[in-house]
Amino acid sequence: MDARQHSLPAGRNREPILGVLKHVIGPGSRVLEIASGSGEHAVYFAKHLRDVEWQPSDPDPNARASVAAWIEVEGASNIAAPLDIDVSELGWERALAGHAIDAMLAVNMIHISPWDATLGLIRGARAILSTATQGSGVLYTYGAYKRGGAHTAPSNEAFDAWLKERDERFGVRDLEEVEAVASDHGFMLSEIVEMPANNLSLVFELQAPATS
Repeated sequence: MDARQHSLPAGRNREPILGVLKHVIGPGSRVLEIASGSGEHAVYFAKHLRDVEWQPSDPDPNARASVAAWIEVEGASNIAAPLDIDVSELGWERALAGHAIDAMLAVNMIHISPWDATLGLIRGARAILSTATQGSGVLYTYGAYKRGGAHTAPSNEAFDAWLKERDERFGVRDLEEVEAVASDHGFMLSEIVEMPANNLSLVFELQAPATS
């Protein structure tokens, strides 16, 4: 039985996302992907970023099985087996003890998970990326966002309503609110990239602590 899952959005947005990743993830980086889902992004990015070590993860065992199946079929020497990581769990980053991570990626996760997951993502990223050796430590997120408290397109407003019908804890987040949480944990929003279908790429960089 083929465990591979297929995601239409992954097929549509992988090339634009890869274009951003090529200039924000340095050679030799070790990347942790949160909420890898079907795994299509993981194998695609790993195959096109050959000088990067890719670590997928997902809390859903069916998703992890799909990731593993895609890895087996597509093959890539620079991608590891998926980890069981749920960023909404306190202390999830301890599972990465012994794993040196230079960059983290979360695609289409923030709007389709409870707000606590976003808080956990950023809190954990602060702990993990503080030991980054390839640059300052990058946290990359992609998805639909409000700006200034307003939706950027009618399609995003409809999407937000659909998400809330599915789970009242889900929803398109305010970019400024995500940025504020990130700033509280030492990240600077260094770049906002307009993407297809009214999505945004947000590039956060962990800032070195001030020295006296």
